Amino acid sequence: MSKMSKALTIGEVAGTIGVSTHTLRYYEQAGLIRAVGRTQAGHRLYSPADLDWLQIVMRLKATGMPIAGMQAFAALRTEGQSTVGERRDLLVAHRDAVLARIAELQSNLGAIIDKIAYYEEATAQQTVGRTPAASTPTRQIDETQSLSHSDKDSPWNTHKTIATPEAGTN
Repeated sequence: MSKMSKALTIGEVAGTIGVSTHTLRYYEQAGLIRAVGRTQAGHRLYSPADLDWLQIVMRLKATGMPIAGMQAFAALRTEGQSTVGERRDLLVAHRDAVLARIAELQSNLGAIIDKIAYYEEATAQQTVGRTPAASTPTRQIDETQSLSHSDKDSPWNTHKTIATPEAGTN
């Protein structure tokens, strides 16, 4: 929750949440932000509740929720307590998508870590005139976790091959 007690200008809010004033205007036009208060001169003034809501919107954006999903969530929010279950369902679906993306990133990171270890071993072996041993431990990727490259010369191949003059190197 925000600790602010006074209304903020569009520039202050933009600086606080790390977006441009143009982005805030776009979010208002797109329905992600309710119509905010205005001064007599017509300048936007954001309340503490507006800032709290914008911080939620920014978290949804940072975790990859599409604008359409954020718009649906914002629209449900304006309908009040009767949509709490629908909002929960929307967030559960988004959470599941985020967790799936995290799992994919972890799998890809594992392949990168394996490749770094392989190249570190290859570099170490070159200093003593040998190629990496076939028994060098590696984390095997389940075939269902495709990295979309399967040939042995792919830089993301996670399966070890024995480096011989005839076979080339991994």
